[in-house]
Amino acid sequence: DCGQMFHGAVKLALGWACWKMYLGRTEMEAYHRRFSMQVLGCSLYMSRPQEALPVLEANLALCRRSWSWDDNFTRGVQGNLASCLDHLGRHEESLVIRREIYAGFVATLGVSHPDSILGGCNLAGTLMDQPGLRGEAITLLRDLLPVARKSLGADHDIT
Repeated sequence: DCGQMFHGAVKLALGWACWKMYLGRTEMEAYHRRFSMQVLGCSLYMSRPQEALPVLEANLALCRRSWSWDDNFTRGVQGNLASCLDHLGRHEESLVIRREIYAGFVATLGVSHPDSILGGCNLAGTLMDQPGLRGEAITLLRDLLPVARKSLGADHDIT
């Protein structure tokens, strides 16, 4: 690890290499398979979202089979799928997932947890893309801002 953030063709090449490395692993080695699918899916979705979608869906299915006990872990994987759906213009589907993610984080971690706040911000972003739902997005952000300032501080990236 050289500490560099990769992007573009290099990120995509690394995603494919990671996936090929762990493709033949068993379900018992699910962590490496899931991680390699995550790297590939996330490297694809900005430039080739149609190709990323089945990878991210398969990754979510693997996550639900192998980590069914860890809903918060699964929510992170769902968030990547929702981002891909947003990128494809499938905002209604993304909105359903974003609502589920946010509600789950709030129920398990509380409204002031950083994951809940970020989930709320992501939900607000998807709401902004929906005609007629911008008011809901603004209300959500108005509710989240004081919570974020109190729990994360005014200088945090999210606030």
